[in-house]
Amino acid sequence: MNPPHDLADPLHDDRPLVLLVDDELRSQEAMRRTLDDDFRILTAGDAAEARTLLERHAATVILCDQRMPGLPGVAFLREVRTRWPEVVRIVISGYADSEDIIAGVNEAGIFQYVLKPWVPEHLLQTVRQAVEASTLQHGLQRLELELRAGVPALRARRQQRLGQARSTFGFDRMVRAPGSPLDALCAQAARVARYDLSVLLLGESGTGKELMARAIHYASPRHAGAFVVENCAAIPDTLLESELFGHKRGAFTGAVDDHVGLFQRADGGTVFLDEVGDTSPSFQVKLLRVLQEGEVRPVGSARSVPVDVRVVAATHRPLPDDVRAGRFREDLYYRLAGLTLTLPPLRERAGDIAPIAQALLDAVAAELGRVPATLDDDARAVLLGYPWPGNIRELRNEIARALALADGERLGAADFSAVLRGGQTGVATAAALAPLPGHGTLQQRLDAIEAMLLREVMLRLRWNKTQAARELGLSRVGLRAKLQRFGLEDKVADKVECKAP
Repeated sequence: MNPPHDLADPLHDDRPLVLLVDDELRSQEAMRRTLDDDFRILTAGDAAEARTLLERHAATVILCDQRMPGLPGVAFLREVRTRWPEVVRIVISGYADSEDIIAGVNEAGIFQYVLKPWVPEHLLQTVRQAVEASTLQHGLQRLELELRAGVPALRARRQQRLGQARSTFGFDRMVRAPGSPLDALCAQAARVARYDLSVLLLGESGTGKELMARAIHYASPRHAGAFVVENCAAIPDTLLESELFGHKRGAFTGAVDDHVGLFQRADGGTVFLDEVGDTSPSFQVKLLRVLQEGEVRPVGSARSVPVDVRVVAATHRPLPDDVRAGRFREDLYYRLAGLTLTLPPLRERAGDIAPIAQALLDAVAAELGRVPATLDDDARAVLLGYPWPGNIRELRNEIARALALADGERLGAADFSAVLRGGQTGVATAAALAPLPGHGTLQQRLDAIEAMLLREVMLRLRWNKTQAARELGLSRVGLRAKLQRFGLEDKVADKVECKAP
């Protein structure tokens, strides 16, 4: 039996417990490395070993490979549903259209289906969503008990939670600096939020499209309704239709119960369709019909069910280009694009990097149980000098890594990865020169940009003034004068300069 991981001190670790079931040790280890920062991990090589662990430990989520010796994954998860119904079940397989998988998703009550080869970020997000679903389910169960008991304060508590949600996901909670490009986008979104127009959010992955969608929902008259999310690229069409529109018992092999789709669950609220640009042409036809008719037809049903939902869709793809190329239906595009907002990448929001980084520092420090940390000037220069192709998601990963490895409460340039500290491109320089927010005269703002550029160049060239002067087109005397003017000369004095080649 494989030894349990990360359970040496369970009394002082309240992270959710995840059980990984896979007969391949390399797959176990890859999943464990992906998840063990956020969760406690148990591993098992087969159903028998997993059964023993479930009897001893209260797992929150189980990830089970489909192809295993002995009992296959879906068959074992059917047993888990019966014996441990509170455990959220996820199956992993390399076969998207397997009838066993499609049937088992509903029969075994599987929360999510992950295709091989899985992407670490997607797997981590899937498990996080599973934990959120478990927490929500337990909360609903408690509320149901309270409702049956006739608790008088139930309505007040619901209103309190709604108020907390609106304050947590409001437009003002989208971290940015004064004068940020997001200001105009948030103002547009806030104006349209009160009307039942569909909204299409465009932008690269990691730019905050889901945060914008939540803010729109909680600023709308539908704020008391549900906000449900579906990543359209994460599951095959056969399951996506059932997940969104529902199905009737007997509609396909394994459909042993009626299943209410997300559109019905969100009745009176908002449905957020992420990565809608990756859907197939056949699914686009079905989605268009739902938006046109205001009703869904569950798979296997002869009757349609009216639904009252607002749709906010998002994609990282250039959807207008896809429409012109015939890859996305034009009529569906115009149904979704009542208002189109394009969220700019982080490299075009240089002024927002510092406040976002500090907000992430505070959040990650709270998650890790650490004292809050701050960034020194060199660290800020490093962050400003990098183009951030992964946007805020990549920034968060760098912040978490730096905070986990740093000893003190003030992070410097050396605490960040070598990718950030060197090898910046012209894109990075463009980001550093982006308009900075703030107050002051034109000269004061230009001075701030010049100081930031000087710091970035000196840091990247390891404070070699000869190389820096050559790159900036200055003499060494001119460079020294500028460093003194902006108070950077003392930093250079602390460095060991390399001789010019």
